[in-house]
Amino acid sequence: MGEVSTRGGRNGRTTAEIEASIAATRSRLAANLDEIAVRVHPSTVAAQAKARAAATVDRTVGRAYVAANRGVERARLQFVDEKGALRPERIAVAAAVGAAVVAGLVLLRRRK
Repeated sequence: MGEVSTRGGRNGRTTAEIEASIAATRSRLAANLDEIAVRVHPSTVAAQAKARAAATVDRTVGRAYVAANRGVERARLQFVDEKGALRPERIAVAAAVGAAVVAGLVLLRRRK
């Protein structure tokens, strides 16, 4: 029942065809095992982890840069109008607040 002749068996294939099919399957299996070995090799895993970490850092730095630029632009818009001219009244208020903070820090240091 399970025998296969050289003239064609149950499936109509010759022994040579079956052997060729087995050889092809072995070859594919060997290639798959080689690929798996490369994928799970410690240096490959480490390289992939390093690449993911670098990509995460790049994204984080990029977002921080965009956020900082946005903050600088918002601050700049507080001191200049739409045409780019300075707003002296806002600059005076900011300078007064800055001077008060510096004076407060100086007084705190003198007390200690």
